[in-house]
Amino acid sequence: MIRRLAICTAIIALGAAGNVFAQSQAAAPSAPSRPPLFFSEGWQPLKTPTDDHGAWPASQGGVASPRLTLSLHGASGKEIQLVAVRGQSDLYPMNLWTGTTTSPSAASLRDRDNFVDLSDPLAKIRWTVRTSGFHQVRPIVKLADGTWLIGDHATGPSVDFNVDDVSIAGMRWMKLDIDRVVTVGDWVASPDLRKVDEVGFADLVPGSGHGPGGYANVARIEVYGKPVKR
Repeated sequence: MIRRLAICTAIIALGAAGNVFAQSQAAAPSAPSRPPLFFSEGWQPLKTPTDDHGAWPASQGGVASPRLTLSLHGASGKEIQLVAVRGQSDLYPMNLWTGTTTSPSAASLRDRDNFVDLSDPLAKIRWTVRTSGFHQVRPIVKLADGTWLIGDHATGPSVDFNVDDVSIAGMRWMKLDIDRVVTVGDWVASPDLRKVDEVGFADLVPGSGHGPGGYANVARIEVYGKPVKR
């Protein structure tokens, strides 16, 4: 009898220990993972002939992804050019170039079917950028309510095309007057980034024209965030 009681007690104890282990496993936090690639845009050449400098006016025809819509912003936004690959594509890839702009300018991309959720701590923008002079490239977003924001992360200057990862978490944002591409008001505390309508870049300095001086080249743009159906 005593032996049978001891065996039953041991079985009960093992079962309880198993329950505790299962509960601890269920309660353990899942490993963090990066949000998926929402879009990647590397641009494409247009069918029309280029100018003498191997460029075209930037337009929707230069967007390689059929899901994305390009918008150009600022008084001279339409002066942004699409520059063709020169030599090795890894050395001089297709890019948007702000050298011929005469005022601050910006470009943004919009997925036709989805917003993007950039509220995840690991959400980011990755772009390949070259700049000259005092030019820098900064991220811009359009929220679902129509508000435009510009981030305090600046890429450049750099004499070569370099890849820069722009982490969304911890970035400070200011409101952006998209028609003039200038900042307005104070810093925006904790903007709602769960439904971002458009993502792009701004160059807050006018270009200096062809040749050395001042410009930004923005090649591939990638956005990592969760899609949210429109």
